[in-house]
Amino acid sequence: MRKLLAIISLSVLFVCCGQNRSKYVRLEGFALGTTYSFILQMHDTTGLQNGIDSLFKTIDMSMSVFNPSSLINRVNNNMTDSVDQFIAYCISVARKVSEISGGAYDITVKPVTEALGYSGGKVQQHPNIDSLLQYVGYDKITVTGNRLSKANSAMQIDLNSVAKGYACDLMGEFLEDKGVADYIIEIGGEIFCKGKSPRGGEWRIGIDRPSEGNMIPGKEQQATISLSGKGLATSGNYRQFYIDSSGRKVTHIVDARTGKSGLSDVLSATVIARTCAEADAAATMLTIVGLDQAQKLLEQHNEWDALLIYDDGKDGFTTYATENLRGQLNTEKKK
Repeated sequence: MRKLLAIISLSVLFVCCGQNRSKYVRLEGFALGTTYSFILQMHDTTGLQNGIDSLFKTIDMSMSVFNPSSLINRVNNNMTDSVDQFIAYCISVARKVSEISGGAYDITVKPVTEALGYSGGKVQQHPNIDSLLQYVGYDKITVTGNRLSKANSAMQIDLNSVAKGYACDLMGEFLEDKGVADYIIEIGGEIFCKGKSPRGGEWRIGIDRPSEGNMIPGKEQQATISLSGKGLATSGNYRQFYIDSSGRKVTHIVDARTGKSGLSDVLSATVIARTCAEADAAATMLTIVGLDQAQKLLEQHNEWDALLIYDDGKDGFTTYATENLRGQLNTEKKK
């Protein structure tokens, strides 16, 4: 499940707003195995970076599958059945999206993605996917209080498709507790923002064009979206794929119902939701299920706004946007 970067479209990094008023500042760094960038209006940022670093460390120790000492890895290795509020929340968000997708999206698909070499595991030459599917199923794990139970001890949970979005939500809560009202948070391409940008209006987010060879985030943009008070996430498959023996592009996303790599015609899916955690999971799910099912699901779930960029079958692409987005999008067709 591949995440793409949505680009914060700002030409001004530091904007003074009057001699005695707060200024917009930009904070950048590396955390959770990716980059982050915050732009916020605050008069005195003393101690803010320490607080951000501390929260990132807490999130990493909880949900990172790349941290051997994290709580989620200890749960996966059956060293404990206790989970914290972060893991419990992400499982609940993921379960909702799994149910909506009919099980195509599933955070327990890790044994399959590892066998295929998509999750950093050692690639198996001839993995028996059918045998691994017995360890997959969002309905085979339950959280009661702070205890997690698995139908099979070999089950594994990967929160990568929701945790970065949730980290944006948590950072937003942290900033608001510090009195920050105008901010945008971007972590590995996932975004949450509130208030106003330095230009005085809503924040403007650029969505990358899914052109083959467009490997640099922000170099080619397909659309821009105005946003405030919501989360945004983009998931896509055009930057990570291989060509099979029939010459078809096979992506590194996996349908948990079949355990097979995707041939989805959705090149990228951008979702706007109340929380970035939900936008994160939903964007991944829409990329997995393909255009026809994605459109049907979006018609049924108007709590999400979405932009889908999909293969037009003629070596090009076109877009589908939900009704609330159509009026404000600035989109271009591939030339």
